[in-house]
Amino acid sequence: MNKIPKHVGVIPDGNRRWAVKRGLPKKAGYDAGLPPGLAFLRLCIKEGVKEVTAYGFTQDNTKRALDQRKAFQQACIDGVEIIKGEDVRFLVVGDTESPMFPKELLPYTTRTTFGKGTIKVNFLVNYGWQWDLKGLTHWPQEKTKMPSVLKMLRSSDVSRIDLIMRWGGRRRLSGLLPAQAAYADFYIIDELWPDFKPEQFYQALDWYKKQDITLGG
Repeated sequence: MNKIPKHVGVIPDGNRRWAVKRGLPKKAGYDAGLPPGLAFLRLCIKEGVKEVTAYGFTQDNTKRALDQRKAFQQACIDGVEIIKGEDVRFLVVGDTESPMFPKELLPYTTRTTFGKGTIKVNFLVNYGWQWDLKGLTHWPQEKTKMPSVLKMLRSSDVSRIDLIMRWGGRRRLSGLLPAQAAYADFYIIDELWPDFKPEQFYQALDWYKKQDITLGG
């Protein structure tokens, strides 16, 4: 059965560890994560994945040292410049009211089509799960019929995730879209994100095909 996940979430972890292993400053790991992102996207398009969500950085990540923060903010900006050359329908999701949000990315907080718009790409930048869920408080109390919870989130244009792939060996969700990830299957790759290889992607797809997807039913 050719069971391809419609929506894949990506947690590209291990950039700092990759840099330290090579005797580089931690901030050097973020740029190293950009080529793997492009390679991963192109594989998703090739195999028929319809939507991809990837972490840029979280609100918790902004607690890191200033040089690291500037490095991952710039890497996000550079990553978007790379994405613009692909066939994607692109959206940045995150807290734009914070000074931590790169102002260069504001034009992409509404979905923008590049090229043929073959695949939806959601990029989480200065994203926080609590920030996202605050959208639930905006429902008028006088309404008697609630819409879908997903439609009430600040990430309302992002669909339910089928498969989450996390690089770097950690076994945690790290706040990635908690509502959309509620029934996602979770695949861990021990290698660090800058060491991405296509076979890791295909191993994850093969594993996913063997899962019994019931969504609780």
